[in-house]
Amino acid sequence: MRNFDLTPLYRATVGFDQIAELMDRALASDVGSQTYPPYNIEKTDDDAWRISIAVAGFSDHDLSIEVNDRNLVVTGRKADDDKTRKYLHRGIATRAFERRFHLADHVRVTGASHVDGMLHIDLVREVPEALKPRRIAIAKSPATDTDVVDAKSVN
Repeated sequence: MRNFDLTPLYRATVGFDQIAELMDRALASDVGSQTYPPYNIEKTDDDAWRISIAVAGFSDHDLSIEVNDRNLVVTGRKADDDKTRKYLHRGIATRAFERRFHLADHVRVTGASHVDGMLHIDLVREVPEALKPRRIAIAKSPATDTDVVDAKSVN
């Protein structure tokens, strides 16, 4: 694993704190631990998305979805199995997990559903009216009448 020092970037940039934070998160995350559970992100509309996470073996009360400061955190903690069960083969993973997604500005969670072992989280971007682009009409300036003076040169 390589370590990168981004300190020179912080000194050389003004107003790009979010980019530096994003780079820090991307470089600090352990790639090997981010494979479980698998997920899809699909675009359902121009300003709408759906995150689908495969959570086979988890019930609704084993799952938690939280949004805090533009971070969507999905957590799964399986209740202890019945100790009397004996498995010949246990291939369905039910280990605890925490999956984090960083949400862009003005993106909010509109709902979640758990169907057939898939957890679906619906997202939508709602830009406030004050931040939406507006077209400003240009008023026509009144025609200016200039007085023309006829004069003869004196020499």
